[in-house]
Amino acid sequence: MTPHSSAPVLPIATEGQDPRYADVDVWPVASVLDALVESQMSAIAAVRAATPELERAVNAALPRLLAGGRLFYVGAGTSGRIGMQDGVELLPTFGWAPERLVLLLAGGHDAVYQAAEGAEDREDVARTDILAHHPDPDDVVLGIAASGSTPYTCAALAAARGAGSLSIGIACNRGSRLMDVAELGIAVVTGPEVISGSTRLKAGTAQKATLNLISTTLMIRMGHAYRGQMVDMRVVNAKLRQRACRMVRNLSGSSEQQALSALEATRFNVKRAVMICSGIPADRIEALLVAHDGNLRSILGQVHTPKKG
Repeated sequence: MTPHSSAPVLPIATEGQDPRYADVDVWPVASVLDALVESQMSAIAAVRAATPELERAVNAALPRLLAGGRLFYVGAGTSGRIGMQDGVELLPTFGWAPERLVLLLAGGHDAVYQAAEGAEDREDVARTDILAHHPDPDDVVLGIAASGSTPYTCAALAAARGAGSLSIGIACNRGSRLMDVAELGIAVVTGPEVISGSTRLKAGTAQKATLNLISTTLMIRMGHAYRGQMVDMRVVNAKLRQRACRMVRNLSGSSEQQALSALEATRFNVKRAVMICSGIPADRIEALLVAHDGNLRSILGQVHTPKKG
């Protein structure tokens, strides 16, 4: 051993190799599939173990978003694309306003379709990218990185935190830089992949599930769902028009014709159509929505509660 030698540097958990899969390339197809399924199940178990951290994140984010803040998703490579997917789906599913969503992917839009070489290492670009949107204390920024060490994501999250925004880091390793720079860190520990280092596998599944839980819970608590229905969904095709009609009928007890008439009167807005079919005059709808922060349960509860005296 030379004087300058040292012990080998061990890779972070998501970059490690599980000896169980050393010969996976010669396994029967059924065995490979079984191993992959097992790893996906362990990813969901890791998400469930992190639910206390998820609860803290939701409770911290909720008042900021109710105050009109924006939701940012920041990441690079697979993690960034997973963040973009979760974010863009909030618009049609829950009627989230486009101007309240910011999606930042290292390398820009071109990186959606192909790897952007070196983009994830550009901390200077990350700071410029996020500060261009002028993050403020009402904003919530989700930084996603399987390793927890991606420079672009860490730098962007740190810049947002410096601007007063709520910064939430989501990583698949503990003790990472992302956990340090974030105000709230969520470690969903998934360990080595079946194919070593391929974090598009169970780490990717864990990240998508984590974002699903956070964003969906936020949307529910903000009144974008009522009785398990997407009452703020955007109705943009024939299939969704049929779904909207069923929703209005189920939620208000109206006939098909009544539901369709209410939907047409509200430009196919399910929440407002339910209010009309529940006997609320059209000229009161907007004021009630403002007074109740768009919460349909609260609105209907007030309207249908008998007055005393």
